[in-house]
Amino acid sequence: MTAVSVIIPTYNRAAKVARAVGSVLDQSFRDYEIIVVDDGSRDRTREVLQHFGPRIQVLFHGENRGVSAARNTGILASHSSLIAFLDSDDHWLPDKLTTQVDFFRLHPDAVACQTEEIWLRRGRRVNPMRKHAKPSGIIFEPSLKLCLVSPSAVMLRRQVLEEVGMFDESLPACEDYDLWLRISCRYPIHLISSALLIKEGGSSDQLSATVEGLDQYRIRAMVKLIRSGTLKDHQLNAVFEELALKCGIYGRGCIKRGRVEEGDEYLRIPDLIKGEQAHRR
Repeated sequence: MTAVSVIIPTYNRAAKVARAVGSVLDQSFRDYEIIVVDDGSRDRTREVLQHFGPRIQVLFHGENRGVSAARNTGILASHSSLIAFLDSDDHWLPDKLTTQVDFFRLHPDAVACQTEEIWLRRGRRVNPMRKHAKPSGIIFEPSLKLCLVSPSAVMLRRQVLEEVGMFDESLPACEDYDLWLRISCRYPIHLISSALLIKEGGSSDQLSATVEGLDQYRIRAMVKLIRSGTLKDHQLNAVFEELALKCGIYGRGCIKRGRVEEGDEYLRIPDLIKGEQAHRR
């Protein structure tokens, strides 16, 4: 059994996936398996991946099922106690796996850690805004506003996915926001201060560029979390506060664009969910 399973989902990224795979093969830590999940690509992705031969395992979806399904396919096929994800348009610096595996050896009670990252936009380095600064430890409440964990930066113990579940395949976007909330409401997510990931943005094929109204999926994630019954009282209060804020912004935005019925529905969500919770108690 290998120490780390590296899962790389990809869709129509023949020009970039080889770089991602290569950055894993160049790691100073060698005890890993690489599982690439081709999520129904229609470009040269399959041909590109064939060049790596037996050094990687490639799984195929017959049709495009989304990044959550691709990651979940990889998780189910993996064998290691530690799991790392790498999006196919990102790549790692050579000591990423070594650094994170060493962290888990030194912190046997930890279930999740992520590294800092270097951001590129259209090939140029940019500095993240203050709101994107990654906290460390108990990050649940700040993570309600926006996603503060990068899939390509994180490493998890398999046991935490067995406890909280895998990626929600019903979410076309913000699936990572949803998972990190399910983990961070139970456990710390630790930050390693070294920047060991090169994260590219600004591409037209990224979910943030192709999916409209991302807050609607964050709202769905929060409602699901409230209904799970796993939150402590102070966590529940924080979720309701953020839910009201996001529903207000999204609902008023819908009304402004002429989608009055949809807008009214979102404006009612906080009171409806509070009523559900009061009835349960």
